[in-house]
Amino acid sequence: MLLEFLNPPFMQRALIAAVLVGITAPAIGIFLVQRRQALMGDGIGHIAMTGVGLGFLLSTSPVWMATAVAVAGAVVMELIRWYGHTRGDLALAMLFYGGMAGGVMLINLSDSGSNANLTSYLFGSLATVSESDVVAICVLAAFVVLVTVGLRRQLFAVSQDEEFARVSGLPVRFLNLLVAVVAAVTVTVAMRVVGLLLVSALMVVPVAAAQQITKSFKVTFVLSVVIGTAVTLTGTVTSYYQDVPPGATIVLLAIAVFVALTALAAPLARRRARASETKGAECTLEVPKARRDRDDVRV
Repeated sequence: MLLEFLNPPFMQRALIAAVLVGITAPAIGIFLVQRRQALMGDGIGHIAMTGVGLGFLLSTSPVWMATAVAVAGAVVMELIRWYGHTRGDLALAMLFYGGMAGGVMLINLSDSGSNANLTSYLFGSLATVSESDVVAICVLAAFVVLVTVGLRRQLFAVSQDEEFARVSGLPVRFLNLLVAVVAAVTVTVAMRVVGLLLVSALMVVPVAAAQQITKSFKVTFVLSVVIGTAVTLTGTVTSYYQDVPPGATIVLLAIAVFVALTALAAPLARRRARASETKGAECTLEVPKARRDRDDVRV
């Protein structure tokens, strides 16, 4: 049957999670790309592993614990960037190594944790998305959408030019901190479907793909969300039928879309250039005609 994949309860939960991931990851990713912090999701994803391990160790929800730890890590990273005069890449490096090491250690110390649990969070797993995970993902995704849509103008201004945003009266430090927090929340939203090691790709690749054929921020935002939703849904269904890892499948589909739109962008750019040249030539021809008309009036 064509819609057979909708029958298993775990696939229903996985598809809901996939849609929410496809929306939220590019929604915050577009601001990270503008800020040239495309790898921020990787750093947060690594430190979220400590939260996952802590969740297993304390026998609590790994998703909520990962959210708390990831948000704390994002805040610390921003504080280091502000007051420690440390570059963002150094802060990300500390998140990479310390977060991953802490997560692996805590999972191995817990009674309920195992390497199988670790793999499912690192690379995503359809069968392990529980009802409680779906509830947590829905709540967190609603927060991400509310912030990225409701404050998109302010976040865009800060991402483009912090000095101009500060002169304009925007709370730059608060907005920078908010971007970091929303990115951390998005990582935990996506980890059950894409995995912590690949979530950054879903934040960045759909945005990069949309930028190949768009010019305005609004169109790029909408198109990147459409691409993100399409690849997460397609990758999830493909994973069900072909028994392949969902995270890797989704990321490879996103890269394929990027390659396709990049190939399409070249002829579109040439067409726009020719249209611009034609319009410029028409304007040049109209100027002498207008001058002749003025001369006739004077005569």
